[in-house]
Amino acid sequence: MYLDHIVHSVKKEPGEVAGEWIEKGIHAVVGGQHTQWGTYNALLYTKTSYIEWLAVEHEEITKMAKHPLIDLMLHDLNSSGAGFNTICIRTTTIDSLCNQLEERGIKTSGVLHAERKTTSGLVRKWKMLFLQEEISNDLPFPFFIEWEESDDTRYHLLQEDGTIDKSNLELSITTCEFHVGNPREVMDKWKSYFQLIEKDEQTLLLENTQLVFKQNLSETKERLVRINIDGSNLHTEVTYEQATYRFL
Repeated sequence: MYLDHIVHSVKKEPGEVAGEWIEKGIHAVVGGQHTQWGTYNALLYTKTSYIEWLAVEHEEITKMAKHPLIDLMLHDLNSSGAGFNTICIRTTTIDSLCNQLEERGIKTSGVLHAERKTTSGLVRKWKMLFLQEEISNDLPFPFFIEWEESDDTRYHLLQEDGTIDKSNLELSITTCEFHVGNPREVMDKWKSYFQLIEKDEQTLLLENTQLVFKQNLSETKERLVRINIDGSNLHTEVTYEQATYRFL
């Protein structure tokens, strides 16, 4: 399984977010609108994954959406403001994954269909899968995505429309660092549910990144707090909208 993307909820508009990252020398773009959720986004791609800065565009639609990701975003924005929400794992067998989890007694949302209208008017479509859980300050499970196109086709289209340039393909999200109350308990559950490999006592592996779980010493909320990105010229740590980006 691959890290597909990281969801970072922000209060700034996508154009402002993309512009601020471009000023730092990082190629980011305005993504588009999720009309059914009342949200819109900015995007930063790496060679196998991306960061989604997700914001509320139409609050009345967002509040009515009743969607697991949107409900989590609203909870976090209302309780502590902007910051990382959760991660998404990419699969090519989402229907089978849903069946496997349900057969083991793990309740899910069922496979959900979604789409986004890009700034060029193109509609991108995908499927999503969530584990059923109460939204709270506890660490949420990752959710899953299956894209309509293959990775090669999708990346080719993204390069054609300017979402991805050569500098993006030099970047890699190498580590996602989560702060939780009981790292061992969380790791054991994620290992069991998603068949992940344990590298060491605080690290689980996806094909393209490491998931590191550390003891939550100060924060009241269990969340992803820091990511490491390799391949840029920044070589610094950036705190942006209450989330930490470490450029190696």
